[in-house]
Amino acid sequence: MIRKKNKSKESSRSVSIYASRYDLHDFILTKFNEFGMPSRVAKQLIQDELKADGIPILNLASFVTTWMEPEADELIMQCINKNFIDHDEYPRIEKIHERCVHILADLLNVKKSDNYAGTATVGSSEAIMLAGLAHKFSWRNKQKAAGMDSSQPNIIIGADVQICWDKFARYFDVEPRIIPLQEGKYVITAKDVEPLIDENTICVAAVLGTTFTGEYDEIEEINALLVRIKKEKSLDIPLHVDAASGGFISMFIDDGINWDFRLEQVKSINLSGHKYGLVYPGIGWLIFRDESVVPSDLIFDVNYLGGNMPTYTLNFSNGCSMIVAQYYNFLRLGKIGYQKIINNMMEVSDFVLEGLLSTGKFVLLGTRRMEPVVSVSLKDNSHYSVFDISRELRTRGWIVPAYTLPANAQNVEALRIVIKENISLTLAHDFLNEVKTVLTELEGKESKFSQPRRGKNITH
Repeated sequence: MIRKKNKSKESSRSVSIYASRYDLHDFILTKFNEFGMPSRVAKQLIQDELKADGIPILNLASFVTTWMEPEADELIMQCINKNFIDHDEYPRIEKIHERCVHILADLLNVKKSDNYAGTATVGSSEAIMLAGLAHKFSWRNKQKAAGMDSSQPNIIIGADVQICWDKFARYFDVEPRIIPLQEGKYVITAKDVEPLIDENTICVAAVLGTTFTGEYDEIEEINALLVRIKKEKSLDIPLHVDAASGGFISMFIDDGINWDFRLEQVKSINLSGHKYGLVYPGIGWLIFRDESVVPSDLIFDVNYLGGNMPTYTLNFSNGCSMIVAQYYNFLRLGKIGYQKIINNMMEVSDFVLEGLLSTGKFVLLGTRRMEPVVSVSLKDNSHYSVFDISRELRTRGWIVPAYTLPANAQNVEALRIVIKENISLTLAHDFLNEVKTVLTELEGKESKFSQPRRGKNITH
């Protein structure tokens, strides 16, 4: 009699071709299981789950880059296993990083006499935290040196800023003096800033490209105010420019706006490489006019990776792939390449805006559209709202956020379309047709969709 060898449960699993052939109730997806599974099955399970996500090319909500050239993808994978912080082990990565900082400082018009400094970050949120800390510590050191109180720092921001500014103020114990918006006025001016300034102001933050309407704060005007205050009151208050979305736009087009280091009080600028720097997330940049803006007690020297290395980051380990990808774009595109791409995006956004306005249902929010961003509201929301439109577009694959503006413009309901490099005129035409179809279907229907959270939490 021949005895048959019983196959273990694990060995029988290894011959399965497709994940659905597993008895999946044996697997608890939120805990470690006793046995693993074949690589192709694990991959299939994850791929199938990810198919329920939105389609990146139809994502008009986020500013974040969703496409790069295949050559960039190859470079990213070549560097995926290198830790950026290991400068001694990967010295060429640090050289590439330094070149990116030099290139950006030049584009931001630092003077030759300025001893500028800069660093890559995981995004503009980290860059803003680091800039805010530098300004807080600089202010604190000056206060202590003058024998003055340093316990009540404040920072002046508009309600048009991204949520990371609120986080900075709360996490690092700084009073946020927030300038509210108004219906029809969605940026801040020098007139708004002046009453809030005092000897405890560590910094004024101005936005080049707001999350809500894509407009620019009156940066040159705010700089002139700070210059005057420095002369009249001997208060040397730095101006930080949050150029997360607008920086890579304004640097490459002739918009006639001064906002960078040509302005006297601009001491630090952050840029987002993973927005209109045209790189996948996450990569941001922080540039200081002069290294003296960063107090020495914020710099840490590390020697346990093989050499003495100064570091100024919130985290330590970090991938280097997106730094390399940013450098690839700088080499590959040059100024002319960036200009062409930006002009194309502006043309597509103009087309989308004209199409929306031609329906007679929408009105543009803001007065100066400086980016390939279209923010509109409904002329009449008594029958349906922008939230209904957003929901219906999502059922058709298009991801378009609807939100209310911050105080004191919270009654304004907005729909925002962000145009990125991969949105062609053909896709824009398809999108407009879908919008028109949605409007037709919503006509006469009663709105059933409630408002979401406060606008500051929208996708950015």
